[in-house]
Amino acid sequence: MSDRRVEVIGPGRLGADDHKIWREIRAASGAPANPFLDPVFTSAVGLVRPRAEVAVLREDGVPVGYFPYERGFAGQGRAIGLGVSDSQGAVLRDGVRPDARALLRACALSSWEFDNLESGQDVFLPHTAEVLASPVVDLDEGFEHYARGLRAGSPGFLKQTLAKERRLARQAGEVRFEYDEADPGALRTLMRWKSAQYRRTGRRDRFAQEWITRLVELLARGEDPGCRGVLSVLYAGDRPVAAHFGLRSPTVLSWWFPAYDPAYGRYSPGLLLLLRMLEAAAAEGIEAVDLGSGPARYKESFKTRDLRVYEGAVVVPGPGGAVHRLRREPVRAARRFVRDRPRLARTAARALAELGRVRDR
Repeated sequence: MSDRRVEVIGPGRLGADDHKIWREIRAASGAPANPFLDPVFTSAVGLVRPRAEVAVLREDGVPVGYFPYERGFAGQGRAIGLGVSDSQGAVLRDGVRPDARALLRACALSSWEFDNLESGQDVFLPHTAEVLASPVVDLDEGFEHYARGLRAGSPGFLKQTLAKERRLARQAGEVRFEYDEADPGALRTLMRWKSAQYRRTGRRDRFAQEWITRLVELLARGEDPGCRGVLSVLYAGDRPVAAHFGLRSPTVLSWWFPAYDPAYGRYSPGLLLLLRMLEAAAAEGIEAVDLGSGPARYKESFKTRDLRVYEGAVVVPGPGGAVHRLRREPVRAARRFVRDRPRLARTAARALAELGRVRDR
C-alpha cells in the first residue's frame, strides 16, 4: 500500500525537478499548455503575494500532484493569482483524484474560490456555481487557414478592419507591428492606457494594485519558454497606438491586458493589433490563442470555438466556510442576476461608464 502525503510549501521552494514533474504531468493529461497553469506563473505570484502556497501531493515520496493557491483570512483560500489568472486548478497525475474537501483540510483551508477553473478539473467541478464561455482562436493549421475561415464567416468584418488599417497608415503614418517588443517604456504606456480604460468604464483599476503591476513587470522580464510575457505593439509612424501584454507557453498564448490610445479609436487599433498578433503568433508556433472569459463583441468575431471555464468554491463545513458564504454568495448571486438579463447588464455598464466619467472630472 502506497504512502500518500500532502506537503505545503511556498512557491519559492519549487525546484527544477518540481518544474519538470509538474510539466510532465500537465503534458500527459492532454490539457492545453496554458501558461497560467505553469509552475513559472505560480512562482512569480509567490514573489508578489506572500501568502501564496503550493500543496505537493506525494506517493511514496514522489510528487504526483501540485495544488497552488493563496491563503486569506480565516483560512479562506483562492486560486493562485485570482483576479488576473485565466486558467486555474490542480495539476494531478492520471489516477490521482483526492477528495476536494479533504485536500483543503490538509492545507488548513476552510474554502477555495475559483473563477476560471479549466475544464477537466474533476476534483473541483462538483463545486461549480457557474459555467462560462472562454473564446479561443485556433491557429494549429496556420494563419492563412484561419483567415480564410474568418473571411467566409465574417467577410465584412475583415474587409472593414483592413480598410481601417490602410486609413490609419494614410492619416497617421506607416503602420508597423512588433510582436515581441522589448522596450519597457511601451509596457508602461500600455499600463497607463489600461488604467485609464478601467477608470473610464467605472471598473476597478487593476494596475492601481501594486502586486499586479509587479507581477506583470516580473513576467515581462522572464525568459522561460514554458511561461513568459509577450508585449505586442502596433505603431502608426513612430507612435504606439495599441498594445497587448499576454503570457505564452510553447503552444498557447493568453490574451491578457490589451489597450489602445483613445485618440485613434476611430481606426479600431485594438482589432488591428489582435489581427496582426494572431498572424505573428501562428508564425511563432502558437496553436491557440485563449481570449479569456468575459463578454466582448470582438471576441465573437475572432473566435473559432469556446472553451468552458467554471466559477465557484469548495467550502469546508465550519466557521471559516460560513464566513466565505456570507462574504461571497450575495455578490455572486447579484452578478449572476445582472448577467442573465442583457438589458439590465447594458444599463449597469452605462452606469459604470458614467461613474468613470465622474471620477475623471
